[in-house]
Amino acid sequence: MTLRDLPALNAALNATSALLLAAGYVFIRTGRRGAHAAAMLSALTTSTVFLASYLVYHVQVGSVRFQGEGPVRTVYFGILLTHTLLAAALVVLVPLTLARALRERFDAHRRVARVTLPIWAYVSVTGVVVYYMLYRM
Repeated sequence: MTLRDLPALNAALNATSALLLAAGYVFIRTGRRGAHAAAMLSALTTSTVFLASYLVYHVQVGSVRFQGEGPVRTVYFGILLTHTLLAAALVVLVPLTLARALRERFDAHRRVARVTLPIWAYVSVTGVVVYYMLYRM
């Protein structure tokens, strides 16, 4: 694997995280707590590996300029802005949600998870969209 492979790896990690989050949601809604916990911890691991890979890539390469023009440029930067701001919020939300689950404070966990899950899912999915728009368009 080379440095040039990391953006595709990052997109795959984001997609995997999104799928694991969806599975975790289905598991908890169907009462499968153990499967839910495993899926969510796997999503956390996948997202952590993504972050490490993302940082390695951008420390080496720097910023990558979006080449699109016209309305697609506005769409790209709108997605990128919301993606980035919400990803920053996850730095607080994910550990808070996890801590409440690990302490078995499930009422408090559920309250914050209702905010964390959709944001995390959005960030994971838009990470794939940003990759596609930046490297495949």
